[in-house]
Amino acid sequence: MGLFSFIKGQFIEVIEWIEDTDSIVYHFPAYDHAIKMGAQLTVREGQAAIFVNEGQIADVFGPGKYELSTQNMPVLTALKSWKYAFNSPFKADVYFVNTTNITDQKWGTTNPVIMRDKEFGMVRARGFGNYSFKVKDPAVFMREIFGSHEDFNPGQISGYFKTMIVSGVSDLLAESGIPIIDLAMHYDELSSQAGAKLQSNFAAIGLALTGFVIENISLPEEVEKMIDRRSSMNIAGNLDQYMKYQTAESIREAANNPGGGLAGAGAGLGAGMAMGQMINQMMTGSGQQPVSANPGGEAQAHNPNQAQTHDVPDKDGNTEQCGKCNHSLKANDKFCPECGTARPEHRFCHECGGALTPGAKFCSSCGTKL
Repeated sequence: MGLFSFIKGQFIEVIEWIEDTDSIVYHFPAYDHAIKMGAQLTVREGQAAIFVNEGQIADVFGPGKYELSTQNMPVLTALKSWKYAFNSPFKADVYFVNTTNITDQKWGTTNPVIMRDKEFGMVRARGFGNYSFKVKDPAVFMREIFGSHEDFNPGQISGYFKTMIVSGVSDLLAESGIPIIDLAMHYDELSSQAGAKLQSNFAAIGLALTGFVIENISLPEEVEKMIDRRSSMNIAGNLDQYMKYQTAESIREAANNPGGGLAGAGAGLGAGMAMGQMINQMMTGSGQQPVSANPGGEAQAHNPNQAQTHDVPDKDGNTEQCGKCNHSLKANDKFCPECGTARPEHRFCHECGGALTPGAKFCSSCGTKL
């Protein structure tokens, strides 16, 4: 091989990028080799090729196949001051830019974002989701972001995107005025609004935001507990239903606490029910008792539900007494409170349990001697 053939073999004749990486930008490895005028440039769908002359962006090629010449490289021709039909080799850096959608990019709040809520006041919220983007203007992207790197991948700009997105979403949530507890039903609308709001930030660096999703906005644990309590009371509706709810909760907690068992749950449940009844009486007014004076002149509470008892006179006007011990009997006494003897009209057969008539010596039901 002669010297001229060797030198000619160093000229780049085919320029293309077969993508096998996740890079957004790929620097064609020309090194110090010159590019042959008339070389074949192949730009596939989803790509753009950019020629850079001494750090200055020159010509940009979209998808297609080109034979490099002064006619299709007007900027580079002007920069190099080439004459028409210039046919000598030249040096230039060639970069390929991926213009397809870059999907499944994650965003999230590193620290909680402080928000003002009408119902809960100042709260701290966290959010996360995903987004997708693509290079819309390769020349602007190269100029604003890429610089002089050899290659470029999404991870190198994810931190910038995250900061931009969190700031935009926080501002959007504050402007929306949507209560914290209602945010979940507005994720779709908020995602669309956030995408539109952030679009100009992406366009400024030659990109297009092609998709944006808010997956979740979470609240601090103490706020979630407050919401749980409020929803529990709403479910209860009134004190009676609330006590039923508390009963179920106590049983559930007891089942989850083998050491305590149902005994502890029963004690706590009893106290809770007693308190619930007291509160219910206070709210309904049923616990109020009128005050009356007793013969001694002292105020005494009167309970309308308490049965009134008095000594009952017999047919001769005398107070009725127990037939065994002569202890005075009251109207509602079925047995003598002193000796336990059954009242005549409340006597029962010890054999069959049948009611006995006063003065009977035999049971009228079974004939047993009394």
